[in-house]
Amino acid sequence: MGRPSLNLSYTSPWALDSLKGKSVLAGYNGTIFAYGQTGSGKTFTITGGAERYSDRGIIPRTLSYIFEQLQKDSSKIYTTHISYLEIYNECGYDLLDPRHEASKLEDLPKVTILEDPDQHIHLKNLSLHQATTEEEALNLLFLGDTNRMIAETPMNQASTRSHCIFTVHLTSKEPGSATLRRAKLHLVDLAGSERVAKTGVGGLLLTEAKYINLSLHYLEQVIIALSEKRRTHIPYRNSLMTSVLRDSLGGNCVTTMIATLSLEKRNIDESISTCRFAQRVALIKNEAVLNEEIDPKLMITRLQKEIADLKAELAIATGEWRTEALTEEELHQLEKLIASFLEDQDPESRLEVGADMRKIHHCFHHFKKLLNDKDSMKNTVSSTTTHQACQEPLKDEEHTKLRDLLKQRDNEINILVNMLKKEKKKTQDALLLSYMEKSDARLPRNSPFIPGSPAAQSTSVPSAPSQAQDLSICRHRSSLLHRKTVLFCVFSRIQSSSVSSPASSPLLCLLPHPVLFCVFLV
Repeated sequence: MGRPSLNLSYTSPWALDSLKGKSVLAGYNGTIFAYGQTGSGKTFTITGGAERYSDRGIIPRTLSYIFEQLQKDSSKIYTTHISYLEIYNECGYDLLDPRHEASKLEDLPKVTILEDPDQHIHLKNLSLHQATTEEEALNLLFLGDTNRMIAETPMNQASTRSHCIFTVHLTSKEPGSATLRRAKLHLVDLAGSERVAKTGVGGLLLTEAKYINLSLHYLEQVIIALSEKRRTHIPYRNSLMTSVLRDSLGGNCVTTMIATLSLEKRNIDESISTCRFAQRVALIKNEAVLNEEIDPKLMITRLQKEIADLKAELAIATGEWRTEALTEEELHQLEKLIASFLEDQDPESRLEVGADMRKIHHCFHHFKKLLNDKDSMKNTVSSTTTHQACQEPLKDEEHTKLRDLLKQRDNEINILVNMLKKEKKKTQDALLLSYMEKSDARLPRNSPFIPGSPAAQSTSVPSAPSQAQDLSICRHRSSLLHRKTVLFCVFSRIQSSSVSSPASSPLLCLLPHPVLFCVFLV
C-alpha cells in the first residue's frame, strides 16, 4: 500500500539526533522514540530505508555524528558499546545474539529485568558489543534488523510486530583522571497500534496485536501519571517496555518523541489519539544530571588496599602477628617504595607501608644495610686516601736524599779532577827537570854540542828535532803513569764508600766496569 504517513518532526528530523548526540557526548542520557499507528512510518523514521543513502534514518545518522565527533575530540578516551533489545509478546530477546538465526525464538534465552537497591535497572542476557568505528556499529544495526519479527498485515505489508530499543552506551574518561562518565542513548522503534475491528486479523497476528496494544496502553498510563503532578505512584512495572524505559520517561534523561500520523481519512481517529498522546508527553519535565562516577577499577584497588590496612591494624590491636614470610613481589615493591622515598627531595614525604610489622621490620633492615654499606665505602675511601698521602711524602723524601747524595758525589769528582790536574802539572814539571838534568850529564865537556862553543853552534840546528821528540815521549809516559795512579786512587775511594754506604750503590753505574777498569790500568 506504500507508506502514506506524516512525521510531525519531518521539517527538521535530523536536528534531533545531533541534539541527543551532543547530550550523550557530554555525559547525559538521551532517548528518541517514535509513536504512531501501524503503517505511519515509525520504522522508516528510526531505521531508514535501504534503497537510497538519503533515506537513512535517525539511528544511522546518529552513529555517523557520534563517531565523527569522537575522532575530532582527542582530549578524552571514549569507549562505545551497542545493544539491541526486542520486546515481542512481553518477552525480551537479544537481537545481537549469534544463536538467533539458528534457533527458534522460544529456545533463545529471554532478557529479564534486575533491579538494584538504588532502583537502577539491569538487563540480564542482553549482550553488549564494542564498536570502535561507524562501520562496526552499522553492521550491528543491520544484524539486529534482520532478526526482527516482521509480518504482513492488512495495514502494512512489512509490519514490525515488536518493540525494538537500539542503545548506544558511551563511556568517556580523561587521561590520568579517576572520574568516569557513562551515558546511554536509547533509539526506540515502537510497534504500531491497530484496531482489531478494522484489520480483522486473527490467529498469531491477533495475539501479537493484543500484546502490542496492551504495552502501548501501559505506556500511556505511565505518561498520564507523569503528567499529573499529584500522582505519587508511577506504574512502571506493568510492562517490560515501561520498566526498561523508566529513566527515559520520567527520570535522568533528555527525551524526545516523534509522532507519526497516517494521511488517510479512515485513520483520523488514530491520528487524533496520537496527537493527544504527544500532548501529554510534552507536559512531562525530566531532570537530566551528569552521569559521573569513580572508575570501578580504581575503586576496587582502593577498597582492596583499605581491607589490607584494616587487617593489619586489627592484627596489631589483637596481638596476632603474621608469621608467614613476605613474597618476592612484596619485597620488590617495598624496595621500590624505599628507593622512591630516598630520592624524593620533599621533606614532607612519607613512606607508606601500612601497619604490617613484617614490612616495617624489612624497611628497617633495608635502611640499616644501606647505612652500613655507606659507612664501609667511606672507610675504604679514607684508608686509600691516607695510604696515598703517606706514600707521597716518602717519595719526596727519597728524591731529596738521592739528590743530595748526587750533589755530594759531583763535588767529590770535581775535587778529584782538580787534584788530578795539579798532580799532572807537577809530574810534567818533574819529568822535564829530570830530563834536562840527564841531558846535561850525558854531554862531555869538550863536546861540540856544549852551548856556547862554535861546534855546538854549527851542529845545534840538526839535533833540535830529535830532542823535541824525546821530550814529548817522556811527557806522554809521565802523563799515563800519573793518570793510572790517580784513577786507581779514585776507584779505591768510591769502592770503599759504596761498601760503607749501600744507598750510594746506584752511582757505580757512572763508572766503568771493574774488570774493564783493571784492563785499563794494565
